[in-house]
Amino acid sequence: MSRSKVPTGSSPEAVISIVGPGMRIIGDCETSGTIRVEGVVEGSIRAGKAVVIGKEGTVQGDITTQDAVISGTVMGTLIVESRLELQSSCKIQGEVQATRLQLEEGAVLNGTVNMGGKVHAQAAASPPPKHQPVADEPSTS
Repeated sequence: MSRSKVPTGSSPEAVISIVGPGMRIIGDCETSGTIRVEGVVEGSIRAGKAVVIGKEGTVQGDITTQDAVISGTVMGTLIVESRLELQSSCKIQGEVQATRLQLEEGAVLNGTVNMGGKVHAQAAASPPPKHQPVADEPSTS
């Protein structure tokens, strides 16, 4: 009898998670691989490899990943450690941090863009300070 090796599972980088058309996720999504959004995600997305937003896809939240291709709508902060491609059908409202950016004619980007150097994923993870006392305000401590 010959023995054949049967794969016990695929590597996390090879896994592609799909939010299909008509699907709505309320909450955060996290994967070590790739996520493709053709539906709606109301929450943050963290992907170790890549995020792909289809033409009909919508994300209302922050995205943190290695690479991203956006064709749909994103309302939130995009933190891309390597390459970000904004296709002609995309609509972005929010902050963009990427090492490299490709912007096709027709893409809509309203917000701030920071490029080059090392992208810091901590920028989206830590909320800004709520209130800093002014010199004239009495301290409550």
